[in-house]
Amino acid sequence: MLKNPVMTASGTFGYGLEFQDFIPLDGLGGIIVKGTTLKAREGNDYPRMAETAQGMLNCVGLQNKGVDYFCEHIYPQIKDIDTHMIVNVSGSSPEDYAECAARIDELAAIPAIELNISCPNVRDGGMAFGVTCSGASSVVKAVRERYHKTLIVKLSPNVTDITEIARAVEAEGADAVSLINTLMGMAIDIERRKPVLSIKTGGLSGPAVKPVALRMVWQVARAVKIPVVGLGGISTARDAIEFLMAGASAIEIGTANFLDPAVTIKVRDGINDWLDHHGIQCVSDIVGCLE
Repeated sequence: MLKNPVMTASGTFGYGLEFQDFIPLDGLGGIIVKGTTLKAREGNDYPRMAETAQGMLNCVGLQNKGVDYFCEHIYPQIKDIDTHMIVNVSGSSPEDYAECAARIDELAAIPAIELNISCPNVRDGGMAFGVTCSGASSVVKAVRERYHKTLIVKLSPNVTDITEIARAVEAEGADAVSLINTLMGMAIDIERRKPVLSIKTGGLSGPAVKPVALRMVWQVARAVKIPVVGLGGISTARDAIEFLMAGASAIEIGTANFLDPAVTIKVRDGINDWLDHHGIQCVSDIVGCLE
C-alpha cells in the first residue's frame, strides 16, 4: 500500500539518491529506479536526447551496470529509504528478464519490480515484446515463475489496441500495469539532412504525450481488474488528478523531474490541497470517478 499516489518514472530519477538534496525521498509513494538488465549495457551512441516543442526524445538505450552491480553497490544505499523502492527490469529475452527478476527477488527491501516490455526481442528481429500479446505474455510468464513479489508491467503505447496487451499480461499473473511508456518519434537536423538522434528514432515523453496516455489509461482501467498506474506528461497536480479520475490508482512523474527536481512533492501537495478544497477524504474516492 502506497503512502500517497505519487511515484517517479524509471530513467528520470536515477536511483533516488540524486534527488535527496532537493526533496525528502520518504515523502513519495514510491521511487522506480532506472532500468536494470542482467548484464551491463553501454547504451546507444550520442547524441541520444533531443528537445521537442512539448517534451523530449531519448534513445539512451538502457545504460546501466547490470543487476549484480545494483545488488552489490546500489541496493545497500537505497534499502533504508522509507518508501517503496521499485526496480525497473529490462531484457532481450524472457530468460534474461526472469534471471534479472530472480536476483532482485532476493532483496528484502525491494517490494516490487516494473517490467519494461518495450525492449527489443532479439529472437524476433528487434520487435518489442510489448507490441504483441504473445510477446508480452512470454515475458510475464517467465518472470512470474521466478519472481514472487508485486509484479508491475509497463505497457508500450506503440500498439493497435493496448487493452489486449493489458488483458494478456493480467492473465499471466501481472499484479498491476503501468502506462504509457514513450511513443516512438523522430527529429531531423535540416542543415545536416540527418536525424538528430544517433539511432534515428527515440521515445517521446513530456506534455505532448499526455492526451494519448490519458486515453489509454482510461481504456485499460475499464478492461482489467488489476490496478493501473498512469504516466505520460504529468507535471502538475491537475494532470495527476485527471489520470486518477481516468482510473489510475497511482501515477508516475517522469520528464518533469528534469525541469523541476521538486515537482513530485509539489504534485503530491497539490493533490492533497485539491482533495481538501473539495471535501474529499481519500484519494481513492476519485479513482475512476468519471461519469
